[in-house]
Amino acid sequence: PGAPVPAGSRRQVTAGQLREQGNALFQAGDHAAALAAYTRALSLCDAAPERAVLHRNRAACYLKLEDYAKAEADASKAIEADGRDVKALFRRSQALQQLGRLDQAVSDLQRCVSLEPRNKAFQEALRALGSSMQEKMKTMSCTDSKVEQMFQILLDPKEEDADKKQKAAQNLIVVAREEAGAEKIFQSDGVRLLTQLLDTAKADLMLAALRTLVGLCSGHRSRTMAILVELGSPRLSAVLGVEHEQVSLAACNLLHVMFDSLKEGMQKEFRGKEDAVVLDSSKDLKLLIKHLLELLVLEGASAHGRDNALNLLIKVVPRKLPKETNNSLSLWVIDQGLKKILEVGSTVCGAAGSLPVTENSRMSASVLLSKLYDDLKCDAERENFHHLCEDYVKSWFEGHELAGKLRAIQTVSCLLQGPSDAGNRVLELEGIMDSVLSLCASVSEAHQLVAVEALIHAADKAKRASFITANGVSLLKEIYKHSERDSIRIRALVGLCKLGSAGGTDFSMKQFAEGSTMKLAKQCRKWLCNEAIDAGTRRWAVEGLAYLTFDADVKEEFVEDKAAMQAMFQLAKSEDRSVLYAVASTLVNCTNSYDHEEPDPQMLELAKYAKQHIPEQHPKDKTDFVKRRVRKLLTAGVVSALACMVKSENPALTNSCRELISRVFLALVEEAEDRGAVVAQGGGKALIPLSLEGTEVGQTKAAQALAKITITSNPEMAFPGERIYEVVRPLVSLLHLQRTGLENFEGLMALTNLAGISERLRQKILKEKAVPMIEGYMFEEHELIRLAATECMCNMAMSKEVQELFLAEGSDRLKLMVLYSGEEDEKLRRAASGTLAMLTALHPPICKRIPQVTVHWLEILQALLLSPSTELQHRGAVVVMNMTAAAREVAEQLMASEMLEILSVLAKDKDKP
Repeated sequence: PGAPVPAGSRRQVTAGQLREQGNALFQAGDHAAALAAYTRALSLCDAAPERAVLHRNRAACYLKLEDYAKAEADASKAIEADGRDVKALFRRSQALQQLGRLDQAVSDLQRCVSLEPRNKAFQEALRALGSSMQEKMKTMSCTDSKVEQMFQILLDPKEEDADKKQKAAQNLIVVAREEAGAEKIFQSDGVRLLTQLLDTAKADLMLAALRTLVGLCSGHRSRTMAILVELGSPRLSAVLGVEHEQVSLAACNLLHVMFDSLKEGMQKEFRGKEDAVVLDSSKDLKLLIKHLLELLVLEGASAHGRDNALNLLIKVVPRKLPKETNNSLSLWVIDQGLKKILEVGSTVCGAAGSLPVTENSRMSASVLLSKLYDDLKCDAERENFHHLCEDYVKSWFEGHELAGKLRAIQTVSCLLQGPSDAGNRVLELEGIMDSVLSLCASVSEAHQLVAVEALIHAADKAKRASFITANGVSLLKEIYKHSERDSIRIRALVGLCKLGSAGGTDFSMKQFAEGSTMKLAKQCRKWLCNEAIDAGTRRWAVEGLAYLTFDADVKEEFVEDKAAMQAMFQLAKSEDRSVLYAVASTLVNCTNSYDHEEPDPQMLELAKYAKQHIPEQHPKDKTDFVKRRVRKLLTAGVVSALACMVKSENPALTNSCRELISRVFLALVEEAEDRGAVVAQGGGKALIPLSLEGTEVGQTKAAQALAKITITSNPEMAFPGERIYEVVRPLVSLLHLQRTGLENFEGLMALTNLAGISERLRQKILKEKAVPMIEGYMFEEHELIRLAATECMCNMAMSKEVQELFLAEGSDRLKLMVLYSGEEDEKLRRAASGTLAMLTALHPPICKRIPQVTVHWLEILQALLLSPSTELQHRGAVVVMNMTAAAREVAEQLMASEMLEILSVLAKDKDKP
């Protein structure tokens, strides 16, 4: 016993154990854990034959995890050790097939067939692959002549037939979407011909060329780089800046695809589609971005071209995920282009020599600045950003007369709406605030507009609010009462609203005299409904309501005014996207879907004793009032407005704006009877993107709204077609431990409904790794959550993989189900005994295991059969029948007990057929 174990064998045992463990995990369907076990075994194992088997097993895991490049690499290592390893050869052929290298896949399969000529699976796979190769060859040769033909039609100046041209363009785009077709176009001098189409300056031909190029560049880095060289960044940015809106948008889409392909290459070593070349694309990326920054200040560029360039920069420059550590692209853009972005942000509309911009341009500039600022990692980087902003503002403010002062103030507004820290810093520069206040009284409408807007944005930031309350309120009141111009009065009103709503939802903290809030709100609604006023000005009326609707009396009057609600929804659907946040804020206030802080009762007593201020709730913010308001908004068409807001691919749809929309949706589906209407108007479809990106709170609220819809309506009707599969991930996110008990419960209930629909949905739930979480909740203290988890597991048990889990060594899953079938809570017994009935029917080996998991199994089954509930008796009878049929020794144990008598009595019961 005390003899030392030779070192080699001790290590060998451990590697062997890990391999066994990996095999068990693989069988149980946990492929990621199996992969980890095999990888650890490899690190402990030196023997070549053993290592080959582990590589082969890892290849199987990678195939299941859809990482085909790694599957191919591991299978190749196994084949190097033993060229006759048919399992490894077969796995490599599967991986190669997925990577599109069909000829290599065929030669591996042929080798398998020659090693095992009788193996049917190999023969079948070879036949299937052969026919798909023939198909590919056929399409290739057919594609060749097609591509030439299409270019001929498109580039022929004598071709008059417009339909023929359109068809050729459409075909070209379709061919480019397939990898084989894209490669064909690329190889047959297609890029040069597409460049000719771009240079015709005819919109339809340019669109065809841009959309075809998207197919060529998608996910293919080396082709993208070659195309970039051929077309050149200047040409691409010039196309982006054209007057034709659709062409500019198509160019924006192409550039986005190119950026993605180039960035992909920077982040990972590329295998698979294009093994041969690894090129450095950071230079091309920067060159493209440099041209986009130049386009921002190019006088000849169109206004929407400028917007598209800003949107692109927002999408491609800042880091997408916090775990990416490299923010060098943002630093480079700040260095090269911050002043160019500020040029757009500081544009004063209508001033001499100003850049052409749309109503969204300045907002987009603010969003881009904000994202760049948020991407900075340390104080030194932020200081640099502040200095550049301050230098820019000073350069306009000092020595440029009035026009320069206006530009400087407009820059301050732009920064306050974006990175407000930078905005506050420039507000403190000498003379800026005084200029704002003095220009508020200017006789020129344009000048007054710029100043009043700057004052409003400054009022938003608490740091300056007290100073502004002291100086600004009287000034704004003056302007509001005496100005001749609605456009100015409406903005002054918003400034007053912002300063007046400083108490938030606290009813007792109102700064204005009683009743004046109502007067201001009435004026806002009047302006909102007045179509003679331009949309840009009416937008400010919504901004006012966003503040005034903190007051419950204002909410009540607003939802009674159908014309005002519909006018607001119309604005939400309009081109001007800067209104989105204000619309969403107003709706959050009307539906009371902001976070409520419940004060601690003890603290309240203390506060009263110390004569401190206590927040009060307005009587009209009680639940009944909120429900009525929700109904009125639904009748007025709020859902279609929200759906339209979510669809907008626009920087104004920021993550915080998405969160507000999610909050409103959750309030709209609170009552089960309203959910059908929300789905019918497009709410279900709009909630899916909200649940997949945005702030964590926003995603959770949207997921919870999806859960409520899935629980009470038929999911296949609410989420038709493929959409139902997109709902799974958001619902699974509700099971995470940091979510509330209610969110866990609703997530489980919704998944129960989906799991009962089809095997494909159950597979999707498995793939999202929900099963371990569902199991965890089966041990929950709270009986409703425990019940929901058990019911969910009952439906999941229709899947083969889940049935296998109940037999896994060392697991208590089956024991728990048997014990729950004997619990007092009748609903829990029903779910657990239903699961047992299903498991014993679908997977007979489970029948033999039941007597081994607990000594109480017989009395639990008998209690089911003797229960007053027919449903429980039926489930018990099914389990006993399945167990009796499954194995003789189990049947003997059952019949040796009182089971036979109980069954005889039940068999004669006429009332329970």
